[in-house]
Formats: sequence, structure tokens, C-alpha cells
Amino acid sequence: MAHVGFCGLGVMGYPMAGHLVTAGHSVAVYNRTAATSEAWVTEFAGTVCVTPREVAANSDVVMLCVGNDEDVRSVVYGDHGVLAGARAGMILVDHTTTSAELAREISSACEAAGVAFIDAPVSGGQAGAQNGVLTVMCGANSEDAFHAFAPIADAYSRSCVRLGNAGSGQLAKMVNQMCIAGIVQGLSEGIAFAQHAGLDAHTVIDVISKGAAQSWQMENRGHTMIDDKFDFGFAVEWMVKDLQFCVEEAQRNGSTVPVTEVVLGYYKELMAGGHSRLDTSSLVKRLR
Repeated sequence: MAHVGFCGLGVMGYPMAGHLVTAGHSVAVYNRTAATSEAWVTEFAGTVCVTPREVAANSDVVMLCVGNDEDVRSVVYGDHGVLAGARAGMILVDHTTTSAELAREISSACEAAGVAFIDAPVSGGQAGAQNGVLTVMCGANSEDAFHAFAPIADAYSRSCVRLGNAGSGQLAKMVNQMCIAGIVQGLSEGIAFAQHAGLDAHTVIDVISKGAAQSWQMENRGHTMIDDKFDFGFAVEWMVKDLQFCVEEAQRNGSTVPVTEVVLGYYKELMAGGHSRLDTSSLVKRLR
């Protein structure tokens, strides 16, 4: 049992924090919208805090799951931020998908305060968070801090792996998003091709999903893409943010990512067309 703090009760953080309670941990929560915190405490059990600083003052491990780089900074820094309430030996874990540069920045700030930092973006989407089967990709300068955190993450994950020092978790998440983007685009093209050719796309997906073309996206999104259902949680605007990180990091490290750049452009087209809140599988809409 650990004293855990959780900042950010969105579609991912809300169930993740709930799993921590179910696993027996004492949980203090903060959310920018206070009503969400109150609803969470009513559903689970824990303590509502009015600032991230208060969360840190009551916790041995503090987890963040917010929106973007600036959201992370707003929660970590300042008079009411996590670091203002942290004590030496605390562990700060950021589950937000951010730039690797931010992870290194926060890590340095934490080390100056005697706090260990782990960048720990997740994969598995809203369903993975609700079912407690997320994959957690970690970057941590302290192996001891990672080993202290990993058993706590068991509450909402099926895999939690340290990939290197600070920033490594975010870099691994970029690899994850690049692979997903390419697969969803290929799946979109295949579905559109099948429909234009007069085939029963549902039957085609059933057949080819038993062979070498099989993927998680095909199994879980293929039929819903055919049926124009795009309400599964991970929004187009979030993928645009993530793929932008990928392209910018590739420019820094000398990688060539032509497919990622093209698919990023397609997602931006969807956003421009008013589809920013649809699930990322809505990529197929461009081809109809």
C-alpha cells in the first residue's frame, strides 16, 4: 500500500486512479474541474485536493495525466505546483504524452528538488485504462525509483518497462504512435478499396484478419470504420499533437519519417473539416 497522488482525471486518469484505490492504495486526487474530483471520490474513495501542491504534500508518489506540455508545466511548477509541495524522496510520474524535451526538463527540475522523475506515457486507449491493461513506457534516470513505481503501476497496466533515462518513455511512445498512424492509414485504404471494388468489406476484414494482415487496429476498428462509427475516445486532435512530436524529434535525431509526415497531414485535414474530436480511425473518412 502506498500514499499516491493523481493529478488529471480525464478519460484516462479517472479509471487509472480508480484502479489504484481498488489495489489498496491511499489516493489523493486533483483535477482542474473540481466537480470531476468530487464525482471520482463518490465513485471510489480518497481525498480531494485543491492544488497539485496539496497532492504532493500528502503523497509518496504523484502521477500526472493531463493534456500537453504546457498543462504539465502548469501542474508541476509555481507556488501551487507539485514541486512546491514535494519532499525529498518523492517520485513524480508523468503519464501524459509529451515531448521528450519536456521530460528531460522536468527530470532536471525534479533532481534539483531531490525528487525522482519518471516519464511514463501509456498505450491502450480509454478501454485499456478502464480495464486496467495499459502498456506503460518509462524513462527514468533512477532505476531504484522505477522499481519502486512499477509494482504500483500493476494496478492499471499489464506491462511496465523502463527503456532508458529520462525522455526514453516519450521516445518509445512516439514509435508507438508512428506505427499506429501507418497501420490505420493502410487499413483505411484497404477498406475504401474494398468498398469501391464492390466487395463486402465486413467479410473481407473477417477473412484477412486471420492472416498476415492482422493487427489490433483491424480487429478492434476495422468493422466500426466500415460502419462510420468513430466514438472510441482517442481523438484526432490528440494524434495530431503526438505525431507533431514525432516529426519534430525526427528532425532533431536525423530520422526519415515520410509516412508519419503524410498521415499527420491527413489528420490535420480532418481537423480542418471539423472532425477533431472523432476517434483516430476516422482517417477512412478522407477516402470516401
